[in-house]
Amino acid sequence: MKIVVIGGTGLIGSKLVKNLRERGHDAFAAAPSTGVNSITREGLAQAMDGAHVVVDVANAPSWEDQAVLEFFETSSRNLLAAEAAAGVRHHVALSIVGSERLPDNGYFRAKVAQENLIKASGMPYTILRATQFFEFVGGIAQSATVGEEIHLSPALIQPIASDDVAAALTDVTLAAPVNGTVEVAGPEAMPLDELVRRFLRATRDTRKVVPDVHARYFGDVLDDQSLTPGKNSRLGAIHFEDWLAQSTAQAGR
Repeated sequence: MKIVVIGGTGLIGSKLVKNLRERGHDAFAAAPSTGVNSITREGLAQAMDGAHVVVDVANAPSWEDQAVLEFFETSSRNLLAAEAAAGVRHHVALSIVGSERLPDNGYFRAKVAQENLIKASGMPYTILRATQFFEFVGGIAQSATVGEEIHLSPALIQPIASDDVAAALTDVTLAAPVNGTVEVAGPEAMPLDELVRRFLRATRDTRKVVPDVHARYFGDVLDDQSLTPGKNSRLGAIHFEDWLAQSTAQAGR
């Protein structure tokens, strides 16, 4: 089966392409570097030719509010039109758990807009919503740093390893469209401030984490439901402590 992965050279896309090829499928990593651009439509029709499934894991080059909204809306419209013309049978998109609950974040608003375009398109689809990736915990810490202190909400978060996201995305891609949303999260929830505290300890970072219920997470104040999945979500297998141990060991080589 031919499967086109838009954003197929990125963190999740490259893992997904590898998984699909290992299962015997013809997976094409579509990206500007491989001649496919979902904004300009360069190479889009050729990439879609003969494709059964298209998976959209592309990310915006700029996260400024208007730029990121324009990226996801333009890219999604172009993809959905090209898929309809080519007779693609299943559109899969990766999104974020809690996007609609964090309206002050421009990136999350853009992901909601992307989801709405997919739902209204008439294309058979599955949206996989994932929680925050382990790989981005360092970035969360950096975004909340003031001097030697990191001010973070103690609200719950249930982060996930990118390998587990790619595994869930692989299964969704090879299944029939659900014409709805599936959620995937890590195996355990913990307070956001504690998550970052563990990361700093493992990486021997001396900054101090300060719990603050008013601290904003990329623009929004959090509660325990903001970044955690619903009851019927799929859970990943990799625990944060195990991922930390492996990633710090690799970094020390």
